[in-house]
Amino acid sequence: MKTLLATTAVTLVLAVAGAITASAESLRVGIAAEPYLPFVSRDASGNWVGWEIEIVNALCIEARLDCVIAPTAWDGIIPALTAGKIDMIAASMSITEERMKTIDFSDRYYKSPVVVVAAKGADIGATAESLKGKVLGVQVSTTHDAYARKHFATAVAEIKGYQTQDEAFQDLVAGRVDAVQVEAIAAEGFLGSDPGKACCEVKGNVPDDPELLGLGAGFGFRKEDDALREQVNAAIKGIRENGRYGEISKKYFTFDIYGE
Repeated sequence: MKTLLATTAVTLVLAVAGAITASAESLRVGIAAEPYLPFVSRDASGNWVGWEIEIVNALCIEARLDCVIAPTAWDGIIPALTAGKIDMIAASMSITEERMKTIDFSDRYYKSPVVVVAAKGADIGATAESLKGKVLGVQVSTTHDAYARKHFATAVAEIKGYQTQDEAFQDLVAGRVDAVQVEAIAAEGFLGSDPGKACCEVKGNVPDDPELLGLGAGFGFRKEDDALREQVNAAIKGIRENGRYGEISKKYFTFDIYGE
């Protein structure tokens, strides 16, 4: 895996009226500053690595954009975009009607089921009934937080919020929560780690709620940046057609991450 900064120094002056000129300034790609395996994390040298980093890298090469990583706290990532501190969000952000009131999204670049993860052998499922009286961990300010509060709040003993998904998994391993709600892809990364292998398993997929869980993950853009958004859409299509998307994904997942 290679860092985005080291491999995307490619510049293109777009010839489309109203488009963004990448040569004047680098495109600041906002990622969540917290580890979210296998999407983003830091390696031993402090470089940002992971599936999402490699996909963004491939997109920037495909679109001939000069991109730099801009780590941003998750709960401030949309304000950072609208304030002009970053130019694009690449943080596994679900496309939802509520978020589209503030920002625009690219076409989806993946769609993952949402699952409940709990200790092996625990009598817990992915329904309100099976979670009755349990403590459920979720990352705050996410679609999982909103979903749990809508569908599970009256059944569970507590919905415990965490600033990062990694913290939620740590408390699951430690037994401080009974279960965690998370995207299946992130769950696969956790369950592939030594602590995850030892303790836990997927208990099932939560019932879908498109209004909350959205239409998949998209890259976020300011409302006025239509040209950049369409350029990234073309790049998503391009790396899927030329096989680069699949090559990257096979290194991380055992299933089709793009989804149906």
